[in-house]
Amino acid sequence: MRCQSLLPHARMNSAPRLALRDITKTYPGVIANEDIDLTVLPGEIHAVLGENGAGKSTLMKIIYGLVQPDAGTVLWEGRETRIASPAAARRLGIAMVFQHFALFETLSVAENIALALPDAPAPAALAERIRATAEDYGLPLEPQRPVHELSVGERQRVEIVRCLLQSPRLLILDEPTSVLTPQAVETLFTTLRRLAAEGVSLLYISHKLDEIRALCDRATVLRGGRVSGHCRPAGESADSLARMMIGAELPQTRLSANNVRREPKLVLHNLSRPADGPFGTALHALQLSVHSGEIVGIAGASGNGQSELLQALSGEATLAQADMVQMLGAPVGRLGAAARRARGLGFVPEERLGRGAVPALDLAANTLLTAAGDGLVRRGLILRPTVRRYAREIIKRFRVKCHGSHALARSLSGGNLQKFIVGREIAQNPEVLIVAQPTWGVDVGSAALIRERLIDLRNRGVALLVISEDLDELFSICDRIAVLAGGRLSPLRHTSATDSAEIGRWMAGLFPTETTHVPA
Repeated sequence: MRCQSLLPHARMNSAPRLALRDITKTYPGVIANEDIDLTVLPGEIHAVLGENGAGKSTLMKIIYGLVQPDAGTVLWEGRETRIASPAAARRLGIAMVFQHFALFETLSVAENIALALPDAPAPAALAERIRATAEDYGLPLEPQRPVHELSVGERQRVEIVRCLLQSPRLLILDEPTSVLTPQAVETLFTTLRRLAAEGVSLLYISHKLDEIRALCDRATVLRGGRVSGHCRPAGESADSLARMMIGAELPQTRLSANNVRREPKLVLHNLSRPADGPFGTALHALQLSVHSGEIVGIAGASGNGQSELLQALSGEATLAQADMVQMLGAPVGRLGAAARRARGLGFVPEERLGRGAVPALDLAANTLLTAAGDGLVRRGLILRPTVRRYAREIIKRFRVKCHGSHALARSLSGGNLQKFIVGREIAQNPEVLIVAQPTWGVDVGSAALIRERLIDLRNRGVALLVISEDLDELFSICDRIAVLAGGRLSPLRHTSATDSAEIGRWMAGLFPTETTHVPA
């Protein structure tokens, strides 16, 4: 699809800030980018669309100097340029917000930001700049907080603020809103429009098609590593954009009634625990029941106790009283992660690389991280052919785009790795499944697949707890929904009895203090 008039006349007549010509990049067994042309004008918000594995992230890494192309030309403001490294990119005025965050966990927020600034001010002055910029753009941050204590959403704020402090001329954003609240997204969009009005060029990658339509001037669509089309997003529907991306109709997720007998499988009883460090959030007497055959969603902005709750549920953190977490009628609050898994718990963490998967291990080895007890080990010996078959079945069932079970976890796109991790947990037939940010950074087709598989589990009688900042997702797959704000849990509501406006108010802590332990 070709656009006719995509931008205001004055901007169309300006010289491109960035032009890529015939960019090609290959890896063993795969062509990531092939003969790609891309032009970005000053003050333009330009979307790059495509399925997971279409070549978007590789192309952005080439622009940012992380990857060198095998062929093709990069023109920066009309001059042929070789961007040899991220430092060279930053000198040109190129900044990038990564989907998989490029942060040092042992350093503070301010220290991580200082590393990206060539002339970083004194620590006190930098901390004040960070606070001011974060407040101005509605992305609150505490400069002295260690990164390892931050949730995924808070880490994304660090990435965005770090780029804003570099005063970029071209800003690349790879899934910047994937774990932001609707209010934070609106604030970010105001910021991006302001930057564009000041002449900053933006390259924007997102699988949220409504965002693309509302924000972007033009879009380039990639499929299979090649440019498959161009369009003006405002003139397209979500369905037509999806067809350009995946070559098919936009999948629809539907939650229907089931005949599963409702029995409580996961119960939180006055679950309380202190904050993780001085900047964490304490949990205060959480009450919740998740029944067989239902999906319960928990909404909320990052940093409101989600990390502490996930650790308490997964067994990474044990609790003062065993009955604070009950599973299948038994108290498990003092059991570790392995013991809870042995009783039927499945868990998908919000961090894919490092917690959900080990980057340097292949997919078969990553299967063993949680599924070793599923007939893959006998008398202490790994049954490697069985492990390979098990991994291949997950790859096939969840349509993971990779080079087989030998592919390293770090070689997969974010969405494909997420499909594998979710598939690994579902393959173990859990009684209770806890999923954090199930479709973060996942394309529309893959997101629909993951949601369908979660609904399939529900219909088989599994109890699912989904923690997500995507309200549309929660309303599409959940039977009931609550909000975690300030370490306190709101009442549970059937999704048919509430709406995003009410849930949005509750995310600010404005909810009634009634019991949440209600029958389904």
